[in-house]
Amino acid sequence: MQKPRRALSEFEGFLNFIREQGVVGLAVGFILGGAVSKLVSSLVTDIINPLLGLFLGKVEALSDAYIVLGDAKLMWGHFLNVLIDFIVISMVVYYGVKGLGIHKLDKPKK
Repeated sequence: MQKPRRALSEFEGFLNFIREQGVVGLAVGFILGGAVSKLVSSLVTDIINPLLGLFLGKVEALSDAYIVLGDAKLMWGHFLNVLIDFIVISMVVYYGVKGLGIHKLDKPKK
């Protein structure tokens, strides 16, 4: 049976490993990114795209907008939709981590 002090020492070692490897930041980014994905997709699809569609004159479905070049069909509307999703998710994760102070959990490597 382990002594309590040794178990505590191993737990501290585990926490140091997580801090030094930046695992906390990676985990937070992954969890927040997954958690807000549907919300951001709805925001982009239901609010931002219609507003951009009004501005660009393509109101019905901006994500379906495309340009035909020869035999190629360039889906610029869908690309714009995915790009906006990425930017909004990145901003939410960045400001969420900064706002909660989670970035301070990682120790800088010496």
